[in-house]
Amino acid sequence: MRPSFLAVRELTFARGRFLLMGAVVALIAMLMVLLSGLSVGLVNDGVSGLQRMPVTSFAFQHDAKKDAAFSRSIVNLEDAEAWADQPGVADAAPFGNTLVNGKTDRGVEIDLALFGVERDSFLDPGADEGEPLSADGQIVLAESATDEGVDLSDTVTLQPSGQELEVVGILEGQHTFGHVDVGYVTLPTWQQAKAGLGDGEPLPARAADEVTAIAVQAEDGADVDLAAGDKAADTTSMTLEDSFGASPGYTAETSTLQLIQGFLYLISALVVGAFFTVLTIQRSKELAVLRALGASRGYLLRESLLQSLVLLALSAAVGIGAGVALGAAIGATAMPFALEVGPIVGATILLLALGLAGAAIAVLRVTRIDPLAALGGSR
Repeated sequence: MRPSFLAVRELTFARGRFLLMGAVVALIAMLMVLLSGLSVGLVNDGVSGLQRMPVTSFAFQHDAKKDAAFSRSIVNLEDAEAWADQPGVADAAPFGNTLVNGKTDRGVEIDLALFGVERDSFLDPGADEGEPLSADGQIVLAESATDEGVDLSDTVTLQPSGQELEVVGILEGQHTFGHVDVGYVTLPTWQQAKAGLGDGEPLPARAADEVTAIAVQAEDGADVDLAAGDKAADTTSMTLEDSFGASPGYTAETSTLQLIQGFLYLISALVVGAFFTVLTIQRSKELAVLRALGASRGYLLRESLLQSLVLLALSAAVGIGAGVALGAAIGATAMPFALEVGPIVGATILLLALGLAGAAIAVLRVTRIDPLAALGGSR
């Protein structure tokens, strides 16, 4: 017998049955692509501003809750010096973060995540269009803010303090935090906004010494001892990736989508396994005849798994193609959606692996087919 003869014959003979199963797998694959794009899109919309920062870790207030550190942490400016002196640290700079809402002089309302940075520090992003920060009272905005109607030379007035910020620069790409656009300002400007003060109002001395966190940049290839640095500065550190969980809604959103994806993979394995279990039971007599004619258990098992692989691969390809096409259309809307090759490839491999695992468990019945059953030996 030629290898794949049985698999090809059954796929063509019972094409209606396999097309139905393939449609189910294709729908699962399409949903997998859409969930992957939604997951990546939500992550980018939540923490892309942090992802783009040249930071290896953040040092927060020592007793701040880790899931809300960016909104509750307060550290002192001198803590940056303590961190800069740690072995393996290339630089350390104060960092401020707060959410505000404002309105431009052309009547455009906008929500912003203000990032307070020292000018010319490694946190200063410069500007891809316009000019970088050069004085207090200026702001460099994310490119996506221009989609809201904000442009260079506009003046953003923060509400309700009335503090005015002149838009001097635009950054290319997505820079968002907590699903709102990021705006970079100088540290004194951020402290004024954090305190809710308008232009010209005096800043309390204590507020002038407080920031959200200390941003730490490690030397190339260096492994910074965060525990030692925390002990020296009386802070609590998180790596850049760990700090994502301190942004608004990040943990809840990602964990929910991961749970949905996990159940989707489990469902795919169960559906494929159930289908091939029923199929194996239905063709038990035919398989028994083949065993009686001399087909080995390995041959039957190999043909069954090949059949499963062909079905899964073709169905997944159709589903992924449809998912990518639909995702491209979704990506053109305001929904946080982004397709990336890595997550889609990883999810596809996992889908195929789990589907084959479910099929393998089902077709193990093949190895127990009794050749005598074809000859009436069971009667």
